[in-house]
Amino acid sequence: MRIEPLGDSALLVRVMDEFHPDESLKAILRTMDALKAAAIPGVLELVPAYTTVAVFCHLADHNFQELKAKIEEALGKISRSELRGARANKIEVPVCYESEFALDLELVAERTGLASGEVIERHAGADYWVSCVGFTPGFPYLSGLPAELATPRRASPRKEIPAGAVAIGGTQTGIYPRKSPGGWNIIGRTPLRLFDVERDPPALFHAGDRVRFRRISRDEFEAMSR
Repeated sequence: MRIEPLGDSALLVRVMDEFHPDESLKAILRTMDALKAAAIPGVLELVPAYTTVAVFCHLADHNFQELKAKIEEALGKISRSELRGARANKIEVPVCYESEFALDLELVAERTGLASGEVIERHAGADYWVSCVGFTPGFPYLSGLPAELATPRRASPRKEIPAGAVAIGGTQTGIYPRKSPGGWNIIGRTPLRLFDVERDPPALFHAGDRVRFRRISRDEFEAMSR
């Protein structure tokens, strides 16, 4: 692991140099657990990514070298601690794949050489995990997309994508938490609210969560949206 400055109010813990889906996720979660358990004074927030964990802090409480030493001490206990590692929440996401919600389903089918129904079946039949959350508040980057469904992002991003849009971007799938621009291929929509400032915690997904999609009808979507 390497610890580097990140601006004037954060440090970056580089857990791995390269991303290896399952191995990287476990390493990131172990790192997060160790830092949380250490409860280092002045640390405000831990933000996981694919191969790093950002540690945001009040640097007035520490200088860089002091904080780095405390982080190194915490991470040195990983091998001796009973950390949760790969344990995670399991979240089921209802998705309506009807054409009015699946703006790019035919494009994905054409790119992959599969029928639209096969794209839906394989997308909903896979097991996913949240590699990280970002882009917009609550947006989950989901690993585990079947290789045959991998589809490049759109050449021209849309200016507006509706909240709840389920999409494929390269080798990942994800869900847009709110109305925003985006260039991923939309294949369905969920009625779930992914980010709510009045909820604790506001974001539905967190790094390490396990995810399954469940196909629902248009009537079910409308009923769940009320």
